[in-house]
Amino acid sequence: MQFDSFLFLIFWLIVLVLYYSISNWRAQKIVLLIASYLFYAAWNPPFVVLLWISTTVDFWLAKTMAAAKSQERRKGLLTISLLVNLGFLGFFKYADFLNQSFAGLLGLAGINYQPAPLGIVLPIGISFYTFQTLSYTLDVYQRKTPAETSFLDFSLFVTFFPQLVAGPIVRAPQFLPQCKTPQKATSQQFVWGLTLFLFGVFAKAILADTALAPVVDQIYATPAAFAGPDVWLGVLAFSGQIFFDFAGYSLCAIGAALTLGFSLPDNFHCPYGALGFSDFWKRWHISLSSWLRDYLYFSLGGSRGKPVRTAFNLVLVMILGGLWHGAAWTFAVWGCLHGLFLVVEHGIKQVTDYRPAGLGPKVILILVTFVIVSLTWIPFRAQGFDNLAAILGALTNMTGSSELAMLSRIVVVAVIATTLVWHIASREIRLEQRFDNFSPMVKTSVIALLMVCVGIFSTGDSRAFIYFQF
Repeated sequence: MQFDSFLFLIFWLIVLVLYYSISNWRAQKIVLLIASYLFYAAWNPPFVVLLWISTTVDFWLAKTMAAAKSQERRKGLLTISLLVNLGFLGFFKYADFLNQSFAGLLGLAGINYQPAPLGIVLPIGISFYTFQTLSYTLDVYQRKTPAETSFLDFSLFVTFFPQLVAGPIVRAPQFLPQCKTPQKATSQQFVWGLTLFLFGVFAKAILADTALAPVVDQIYATPAAFAGPDVWLGVLAFSGQIFFDFAGYSLCAIGAALTLGFSLPDNFHCPYGALGFSDFWKRWHISLSSWLRDYLYFSLGGSRGKPVRTAFNLVLVMILGGLWHGAAWTFAVWGCLHGLFLVVEHGIKQVTDYRPAGLGPKVILILVTFVIVSLTWIPFRAQGFDNLAAILGALTNMTGSSELAMLSRIVVVAVIATTLVWHIASREIRLEQRFDNFSPMVKTSVIALLMVCVGIFSTGDSRAFIYFQF
């Protein structure tokens, strides 16, 4: 049940009608909880059991942990939470990957071992809700947040349907307090929520799926057939595709939640206007990057140790972040590259306090960051190392026999250029503030134009959101 599907619109409308037709707050939360389970069950009903197990285990463990007097007992309870949650994640997401990796390792030693595929189906959104529940138990263990006493509220925190399958990854202090008092969207919040949802659908269905995805698929399928300039366009097109696909989902999630009166944190803020890699990760997939920083990087010691230790921490965290995205070594390479770039940037900052002053130097640094980030997306998108090598080799190939259609080239250049200009111009201002600065006529015109574009230019291609696979 994707956000850009007619089925979801019907589901959402029914939820809104039921939610606002009931005056009892507990009953409203029950409606949302049931709706969330139905939303998740639309993909694979048996995997709802995993949600129930994670919810029940972490609710009970956190309550017991908060009441425990002994530090050893608290550590034991936290260990159980880690084993249960990471055990599920490890089995469903990484068992096949480890099996194949082990076979490859034996092959290097001259041992021929061909394991049968385990055929494990990946539960949608397991990486997201696992990190969400883990953040809760970790916060309770560190006494940063009290244990929740309402099983209903905690269940809704784990399963709230707008952000259940692809984030944002919400922390308990961001969501649970909203469950204590009735939430009802004001007319302004409701309209803004619908507007955000429309922005998200436009970004996904038109920009990601219709304008950019066909070019990306064409280039990555047969990179050697295209000349270097077209391959570069394909690489840049994927930078746009993954941004509009994932940021589009996040906007839909935030917008849908807002129509119900709930506030979710921003997950993107002009990442292609970033001044360097640390700035990029403050703007890209904010809920994940902040999770990795708070629960992994700081736990490893952060930047408090020697430079070598700091470098190790950065690279390790980014490699693990890469593997969080997908069970393939290409994702580890993607994470490692970002880790190395962060190490280089951190080292430069240690020896110089240079900060670009003026628009010109800032724009140059932003463009350099964008190009390097775009190149690092290659292992993220590539279907294996052979495809990765083929793309890298084709970047300088001038003898390709195939050509992109001129219209495709124009569309990619226009979308990427407009995105860069928007991100540079909006680095220091939120989308809501930017939109509020428009006159009522401009606002109405923008909304009407987006609706027309979605209605006319959407191909109807039911592409799943890219991050659903994670």
